[in-house]
Amino acid sequence: MANPQTFPEHAAAGPPVGRLITLDVIRVAVVVMVIVHHAAQPYGPTGGGWPVTDTAQSDWFRPFYTVNSAIGLGLLFLLAGYLVVPACDRKGPRRFLVGRWYRLGVPLLVFAVAVNLPFAWADQGPGSIGDFVGGLYADAWRPLYLHLWFVAHLLLYTAAYVVWRRLAGNPRRAWAAPGHRAIAAYAVALIGVTWILRFRFPVDDWVPLLGLIPAEPAHLPHYVSLFVLGAMANRGHWLSTMSPALGRWWLAVGVAASVAMTAIQMLAPDAWRFNATADGGAGWQSLVRSTLEGLIGVGLAVGLPLLIRDLVHRPLRLVSAMAVTSYVAYILHVYLLVPIQGATTWPDLSPFLKFGIVAVLGVALSFGVAHLSGRVPGLRALLGTTPPR
Repeated sequence: MANPQTFPEHAAAGPPVGRLITLDVIRVAVVVMVIVHHAAQPYGPTGGGWPVTDTAQSDWFRPFYTVNSAIGLGLLFLLAGYLVVPACDRKGPRRFLVGRWYRLGVPLLVFAVAVNLPFAWADQGPGSIGDFVGGLYADAWRPLYLHLWFVAHLLLYTAAYVVWRRLAGNPRRAWAAPGHRAIAAYAVALIGVTWILRFRFPVDDWVPLLGLIPAEPAHLPHYVSLFVLGAMANRGHWLSTMSPALGRWWLAVGVAASVAMTAIQMLAPDAWRFNATADGGAGWQSLVRSTLEGLIGVGLAVGLPLLIRDLVHRPLRLVSAMAVTSYVAYILHVYLLVPIQGATTWPDLSPFLKFGIVAVLGVALSFGVAHLSGRVPGLRALLGTTPPR
């Protein structure tokens, strides 16, 4: 059987083993994708900031970043929404929120204060405590600027789900699995909302949500809607009832949009290449980018889970072990990747070779250190892997 500790939220309900296997594979695949995405940051035009820069550069990383951003964290939010429902059912709202704060809030607070704040202070240069505090106030989300924004959003969405559940009287409506028409309507709505938001907030424009939480409005509709759809999918048993043919069709849509995105960014004239005009605004380039990103995100969010469900029928020992430590690997990976990237800036090597070295070491070390952290009581408590009963 699959490791029952992988998704303890499901243990009491006794879900089908096949569903646990599918969730394990999705979780591990997406966390590995995020680590690999960040491993490539120094070697191409990311459009955003990163602590390490390298002279080894290639424009081929541009579509790599764009396609990954269109699907990677969206799948994690989809998975998080799927898992929040049975966890809250089993524990009750109050105990569930306490557990979420312990698992998400404590690592978020500790790493923001003990790790990211010193980085921000060093980046600002010497100055008085008052100047430092004032700078943080003016740029309130900066202490979380690396990757912990995802954890903060997950905590916020979880709290919002519990509040909605209490206000709605603990609804248990089973939403029927969507067909092609419903999925297409969602894709059109997502593309439209995303494009309109980008009139004001282009890609890689970050703002402090609620005065503190880093948020990129250009991708926020994707993340929020997939979290909601994940909760609906759990109630309606979509993972079990959606047809393989529907999954294959939307997987083809996502793959075709990914290929089109790569072709536009790399093979078209400079007027087509994504720049400030395509990253935001009301122009046709921004509409094209928003459309392709929406089709990638929706197509692969539907197609990949169903493909995994239909292909993987038995537990995979390595994947099950990695799934147990995937959350900790996500928290730790940036702090392991950045030193590796910094140590490999001096050799005059191909950016693809450097990327390969950093990616392999980053994945291995992230999951390896995460596994070892489970044997250290103090570190285990800090990372939220042993919530109170």
